[in-house]
Amino acid sequence: MDHPLAAPDALIRLWRTAAFVAGSIAALELLLLLVIGGGALVRTVSDRVQLAATEHALAPVAPLKRAGQKAKPAPVPDAKRPRSRTVVLVLNGNGRSGAAASAAGRVQRRGYKIGAVGNAPRSDVTRSLVMFRPGFAGEGHRLAKDLHVKVVGPLDGMRIRDLGRAQVVFILGA
Repeated sequence: MDHPLAAPDALIRLWRTAAFVAGSIAALELLLLLVIGGGALVRTVSDRVQLAATEHALAPVAPLKRAGQKAKPAPVPDAKRPRSRTVVLVLNGNGRSGAAASAAGRVQRRGYKIGAVGNAPRSDVTRSLVMFRPGFAGEGHRLAKDLHVKVVGPLDGMRIRDLGRAQVVFILGA
């Protein structure tokens, strides 16, 4: 059996339906705005990506290194101290008695100060090398050039405190 609704209940049901319809329309409009705005955002990002890719593709390319070609050497920094103020630690790495003292004489004749002379931790060093403290690359490269040593680099296998007052280490090899 149907009972007709009282007047106040009939109005509430009508407002519920109207609110549901209005909310559905608002949600649909929001979804439509997000799609439009998202499309514009995607186009903007896509344009920027395309521009970056074009710039990258048109950027100058470094020439390929062919087999047998030598790489360009890194620029050598200039020495900041004169030879007379550069202290060198001379170490014997070849095991021959008196070799470090003889090498220290060669270094001193070039104008360098000798900090100390001794034996390297290893006595099987095959090639002479020059190592330098941080900040003394120029002095290390200059000493290597003066002594005709081809292997030059930062300290390796030695601690700075082992150098005493020396800025550069010359290890005499075989």
